[in-house]
Amino acid sequence: MSNTAMIRVRMSSHDAHYGGNLVDGARMLQLFGDVATELLIRHDGDEGLFRAYDSVEFLAPVYAGDYIEAVGEIINTGNTSRKMVFEARKVIVPRPEISASAADLLEEPIIVCRASGTCVTPKECQRNK
Repeated sequence: MSNTAMIRVRMSSHDAHYGGNLVDGARMLQLFGDVATELLIRHDGDEGLFRAYDSVEFLAPVYAGDYIEAVGEIINTGNTSRKMVFEARKVIVPRPEISASAADLLEEPIIVCRASGTCVTPKECQRNK
């Protein structure tokens, strides 16, 4: 049973919410929610519930066309609570100045968001004991 999970997603024009194809930061939180759900399924055999974020830091802009890798880890486990940390990294960027389909794999990913939070899986829903 792994305490880490990862998802990689390309931001689309539908994710762009602001001028210049800037993606809303809430999209990173949505990715973290998906990662948290996978972590809870692996850990408890149940999707559980996201209770609260303790902290959220938006560190760099995300644009339509960027590939974002969101990772999460369970760092502490209580009776029903699971403390988690998350990081979203930009790993591929489009290069429209070269051509409409050009893109670069970044040698060093750019951390775009970090967060920590707590999820809860009720005792009666925990199947992996």
